[in-house]
Amino acid sequence: MKQSRLHDQHQQLGAIFESTAGWSMPTHYGDPAAEYAAVRGAVGLSDLSHRGKIRVTGDDRIKWLQSIISNDILPLQPGQGRYSSFLTHKGKMLGYFRVYVQADAVWVEDVGEVGEATFQALRKFLLYGTKAKMENCGESWGLLLVSGPKSAEAVAAAFGIEVRALQLLHTLPATIGGQQGLILRTEETGEQDFEVLLPADAVPAAWNQLMTSGALFGIKPVGTQARELLRIEAGLPKAGPDLNEEIVPPEANLEGKAFSLSKGCYPGQEVVARMDTYGNVRRHLVGLIIQDNTVPPAGSKLFSGDREVGWISSAAFSPQRNAVLAFGFPLRDFSSPDTTLTVEVAGTRHQATVHALPFQKHS
Repeated sequence: MKQSRLHDQHQQLGAIFESTAGWSMPTHYGDPAAEYAAVRGAVGLSDLSHRGKIRVTGDDRIKWLQSIISNDILPLQPGQGRYSSFLTHKGKMLGYFRVYVQADAVWVEDVGEVGEATFQALRKFLLYGTKAKMENCGESWGLLLVSGPKSAEAVAAAFGIEVRALQLLHTLPATIGGQQGLILRTEETGEQDFEVLLPADAVPAAWNQLMTSGALFGIKPVGTQARELLRIEAGLPKAGPDLNEEIVPPEANLEGKAFSLSKGCYPGQEVVARMDTYGNVRRHLVGLIIQDNTVPPAGSKLFSGDREVGWISSAAFSPQRNAVLAFGFPLRDFSSPDTTLTVEVAGTRHQATVHALPFQKHS
């Protein structure tokens, strides 16, 4: 099991660990509800060092990526980013990530905990003679997430960098602890989210700095359990449970976000374009509220009466609502808000009501 450079810090903070994409990462620090509240009300700090990170360099880096991923990155200037997916020839999703263009490289950051899957999938398309080089930075670079209404203040206090005006998916170069890194404005919780991308050696000092300077703003360390509820409330699907080879991007409401219909050829493009032209999307990603405290595992089946109509992809219990919030993929005819379905968990059916995403609107 891989460990983050922050493993000792997490242990000192009382973390309970779980396996996430082959890494031992904090699921919570004793009180997931307090971690959740910190992000919604003040500021939370998460370690995302386990997340897939790829750096692409070489003269053909833009041209090569442009030819295989589903979104158009040609218009991006250095310091700008965009979501994209990577599809099979049948239009199914092999990867979902954010692409950040820099002057000398392109960063690809997985959205979700899928380990090396994106690196391995893209590598198959790196043909001999292409002037592009992919570096798997999964372990050599670390990633911190600062989230919440006070996140910009915490970053400014820790590093002396003003990030409040940074637009979504834009980046700022940052020298932190003598190392060159990036601050990214991102989307993980529905609050103001900033990620700090640094060489792994610089991560412990950056974490300590954020915890110390952020104390003034009520900063708390946040584990995967609270982050999962925050993500689901914010209506943000991720690679792995929600976005995978069961799904084509239009089914996950990713139009205008992760794929382009006008950029020209890429694997899976014809399938996606045909769906758009004929409007024949079979199913839709929806929110579901389940009045129960049993969290259904991913893949639990959705029913309308006795007819199986889809599945649950992610779910988390919300103490505030005393209900489970979930993402599901019912057939199109069962995807309107307020539609009543049932979800089967261990042989028992629980009522589930379709809810528009996001579950709650934030800044």
